[in-house]
Amino acid sequence: MSIAVDRPLPDRPRRAPFQWSHVGVHGVLILYTCIALAPVLLIISNSLKPANAIFAHPFSVPWKGNFDFVGYKTVADIGHFEIYFKNSIIVTVATVFLVMTLSAMAAYALSEYRFMGNTLLAIFFAIGIMIPIRLGTVSILRLTKDMGLLSGDRGIGWIFGPTYGPLAALVFVYTAMGIPLGIFLMTQFMKQVPSDLKNAARVDGAGEYRVFSLTLPLVRPGLAAVAVFTMLPVWNDLWFPLLLAPKEGSRTVTLGAQQFLGQYASDWNSALAALTLAMLPVMALYIVFSRQFLGGLTKGAID
Repeated sequence: MSIAVDRPLPDRPRRAPFQWSHVGVHGVLILYTCIALAPVLLIISNSLKPANAIFAHPFSVPWKGNFDFVGYKTVADIGHFEIYFKNSIIVTVATVFLVMTLSAMAAYALSEYRFMGNTLLAIFFAIGIMIPIRLGTVSILRLTKDMGLLSGDRGIGWIFGPTYGPLAALVFVYTAMGIPLGIFLMTQFMKQVPSDLKNAARVDGAGEYRVFSLTLPLVRPGLAAVAVFTMLPVWNDLWFPLLLAPKEGSRTVTLGAQQFLGQYASDWNSALAALTLAMLPVMALYIVFSRQFLGGLTKGAID
């Protein structure tokens, strides 16, 4: 015979009280988003129109009668954007890989080991965030020229050749530019990894490189944040490609679009199509990695 026991029902989760201040905050954010996206959508929309429709109806959406790919056809036939995209992908992927690898290794050493000068070394890397690398443009140009990277026919540039020598120079410069911020971010994440996990791996006989490889999956949000922070300025940079890789075969997509706009400034279809092709890939990459990027920033700020 069972005896029924009255148990209190679990409390239902209460809804947060409605606050008008939240409406104002979200309204401001939505307004800012619309202002930021309006030029991008305007460029993409007008790149799909003929020239007369661009001036007659600049704010209208392309429809059946005003839909034309003539600008993209001109870019495909004359612009050589397939070469520019290939160069930008090579430079961006190589730079992101080097920055993530070197930053993670340096951050692991700074957070794990205590040695004389540890703090000074961390401050030294932090100074690299505050000093713009463009201040050393003359020295960088002279150094890459002495190494033979710009010509690709002597020194270390002989390894890469005349086509990929300037791209290697860009990778080295961008890696040096991204490492200080990468070390700063990764150090905060490395410090959050419990020491018990690393000590347990050492007790089981794992070496330091093995312990480091076991630590990397635990700091994936930080690696994603470093990747996004490195990828965006590298893809959008115009300064160093203009100085180090101005030749046709080694131009990046940003420099190629700038040169194309200079030649076809009056051809609005082609100009807007070139701008669209230059900005869409980095926007797509940011959308793909936005969750990891925001998650990395939030985790680093809260923990």
